[in-house]
Amino acid sequence: MHVTSKKFRAKAKEKTQDLEGRQKFYAATHHSVKARDLVVQGVLNWESLRESAHQIKAHSIANLADLLEEFEKNATTNGMKVYWAGTEEQACNYILDLARLNQASLIVKSKSMVTEEIELSHVLEKEGIESVETDLGEFIVQLAGEGPSHITTPAIHKTREDIGKLFAERLGVPFSSDPAHLTGVARDFLREKFLKAQIGISGGNFAIAETGDIIIVTNEGNGRFTTTVPRIHVAVLGIEKVIPRLEDLSTFLSILPRSGTGQKITSYVSLIRSPRRPEDIDGPEQIHVVLLDNGRSEILADPVMREVLYCIRCGACLNVCPVYQTVGGYTYGSVYPGPIGSAFTPLMSSLEMTKDLPYASSLCGRCSEICPVKIDIHHLLIWLRRKSVDERLSNPIEKLMIQIWFTMMKSPVLYRFMSKVGRVLQPIFPKRNSSLKVPLWSKSRDFPKLSPKTFKELWPEIEKETA
Repeated sequence: MHVTSKKFRAKAKEKTQDLEGRQKFYAATHHSVKARDLVVQGVLNWESLRESAHQIKAHSIANLADLLEEFEKNATTNGMKVYWAGTEEQACNYILDLARLNQASLIVKSKSMVTEEIELSHVLEKEGIESVETDLGEFIVQLAGEGPSHITTPAIHKTREDIGKLFAERLGVPFSSDPAHLTGVARDFLREKFLKAQIGISGGNFAIAETGDIIIVTNEGNGRFTTTVPRIHVAVLGIEKVIPRLEDLSTFLSILPRSGTGQKITSYVSLIRSPRRPEDIDGPEQIHVVLLDNGRSEILADPVMREVLYCIRCGACLNVCPVYQTVGGYTYGSVYPGPIGSAFTPLMSSLEMTKDLPYASSLCGRCSEICPVKIDIHHLLIWLRRKSVDERLSNPIEKLMIQIWFTMMKSPVLYRFMSKVGRVLQPIFPKRNSSLKVPLWSKSRDFPKLSPKTFKELWPEIEKETA
């Protein structure tokens, strides 16, 4: 997975100055959270559903190898072809070989974060194979030459005016900022692509071990077109997407739409079990399932961090994260932004490359509170911070300051002495609201102003007043 997270701090500093961009992100994410809260309020057993989802995912990840083998067996029995891809290169090469074998020149894709992860569209384009994103948000960012900036709403950073200008420039249509008209323009353009494509590629929200089904949850008809109109359907799934039973699906169909898009249920829920049968009037002749590892087995081996594999890609944690709302999706330098991306990306690439991401959090805990499968995201980020320190990736000055603070806090005498020194020195720094100048910290924020009196000094006075 290609990441540019080493530039996080520089990009974040730039984005914090973009007030217009920050307002766009805040408005869009705030709207999503309000919609989510509204539909969640009507569910009396919401916390029970979250706990059930957590337990199902915990069981699935703990028994992943057995469930994947069961899925492969049943999917193969149903007529699908299952390919195990250890790396992104293996996954891309399998799809490329399939395209060459079938002389495919045009491929349509429905929304899939895992194909973004392996940069499949770029690989196909390099080989001269046209790859068209058909999800409206993905279609917009592809036209703009960008990647998704949010897990569920890829074009969250663009206004209707931005999209109108983009369509006028790239599709040669008159400018319009009307969402219905813009959707119609995209529909007309994509319809021809669906009819001409030789291969359709999708992701998958879940894979059912018990039946061999692939589940795709979407709000646009493009998913159905992609998986039924072309002669060949390829579904690319991370190995963590498997769950044990079809019965378990009902829990996730209750929490995923509410958390992701603020709906009681999405417009389309597709259960794909087999290629076209003789009695079927439509459907693909072949279905290929690519099960992608790409570092997930290493995450599975970590008893603490394996919890990130519970993620169902709803994007709710992004919508409540004050850091994401401030810096946007592209700043993270990864296809997976936001709190869950800050935990997932270092494990998928390297902590050295992404050492700033675990610190891209205020640790307010809202990400953990809103997560529908109860991933303890902010504590996972703390764990990664600890690992970063253990691997000596943290700033040496910062480490020295922490050691000084730790030494001071262990000694009551030293603590009281340093507090008095701080109060004496504080008036020397009038420009920052009489705040002490602390290395690193004071570059971007004020150190809390010291009170003229300590709590111990104030307490007798408080007791006297309340007596």
